[in-house]
Amino acid sequence: MIERHILGLSGGRDSAALAVWMRENRPELDLEYFFTDTGKELPEVYDFLDRLEGFLGKPIARLNPDRDFDFWLREYGHFLPSPRTRWCTRQLKLRPLEHWLQKDLNAGHIVHSYVAIRADEPSREGYQATHANMRVHLPLRDAGIDRRGVIEILQGAGVGEPAYYRWRSRSGCTFCFFQQKIEWVRLLREHPDAFADAAAYEKNAQAHGSPFTWSQGESLHELARSDRIAQIESDFERRQERMRASRKRNPLSARLDGGDDVDALYGVDEASAGCVICHK
Repeated sequence: MIERHILGLSGGRDSAALAVWMRENRPELDLEYFFTDTGKELPEVYDFLDRLEGFLGKPIARLNPDRDFDFWLREYGHFLPSPRTRWCTRQLKLRPLEHWLQKDLNAGHIVHSYVAIRADEPSREGYQATHANMRVHLPLRDAGIDRRGVIEILQGAGVGEPAYYRWRSRSGCTFCFFQQKIEWVRLLREHPDAFADAAAYEKNAQAHGSPFTWSQGESLHELARSDRIAQIESDFERRQERMRASRKRNPLSARLDGGDDVDALYGVDEASAGCVICHK
């Protein structure tokens, strides 16, 4: 029986750490690495994947959707994707993966998929097998590797972390609706063209009757006003101060490298938010 072993990379730290861990602990497996490319990713994601590819010594297959974001936006009546209607994940992330595997699965081949869910994410399930010949494995969870362990793995391998963690809490599309408001502000500063594209999509959607905006409760046009930016940054700074004060009372919660806990700073709950593929 023919078997394939695949490992999806999101451009985030967890999936990268899993790839490094598998290379070091399961070298006998002929792993295939893949990245589902929506065409709307951060430039930092591509830079990090190139660096990781060099470490792994194997190519990372880029899986592109057969139809782009603009096509699916029209198909869904110009309604933006949202936490309730995540058609972007379905059509731009999962669909290309299923197309990539379909021929082998239908031929009766077994596909082993290795998914980056950590030991400290007990409520997270990840990608669910949609075919009887698919086997899903969670090596990080099985090995007891938590967030601290992920950072140790990346540092130990010399791979490091993606550069976007300097200003953003997760990988994914430039206009991911799971971004915090401070991240939209920073997208405006780091990649103003991407912010402008997101605002144009939002304006087009509103013209077609979509009730959704990328950021809950306000449009990007409203969010980009100078007074609103100042308020968002002030709110974020207060959150930072509360987190840091709490961390001083509990030094065990500090990050391994002594810096800020990005997830805490941005209010991220990895177990309940984000795409099943994107942010890992």
